[in-house]
Amino acid sequence: MNGDDARDGNGTEGTPTDSDLSARLRRLETQIERKRPQATADPSTRPRNGGSSSLGQAMTLSTEFVAGVIAGGILGWIVDHVFGTKPWGMIVLLMLGFVAGVYNVMRVSGFAGARPGRRDRQEP
Repeated sequence: MNGDDARDGNGTEGTPTDSDLSARLRRLETQIERKRPQATADPSTRPRNGGSSSLGQAMTLSTEFVAGVIAGGILGWIVDHVFGTKPWGMIVLLMLGFVAGVYNVMRVSGFAGARPGRRDRQEP
């Protein structure tokens, strides 16, 4: 390196200015945009027409869970008073209500996948 090269840092003659760097950056950005494939919209992020809002969906999910737990607790309390099994009816049915609430949340949110035998396939 002889000092005249702008890349070795010794010379100031070839040092690009801020405007030169900005122009190079703009050219690079346009080249990248031309070569980048057009992104398709992700169906999970698109707003649905007629669909529920995020807040509405959150309220539905929480209501499904709480309803399962409350139903299990009430049924457990009734079983305990009718059969005199305190506290076992309440404990068992409260746990079953919790499991039912979690299952309902998974079902409503679409997290629980369809079973292989239940897929709707069109036969050719």
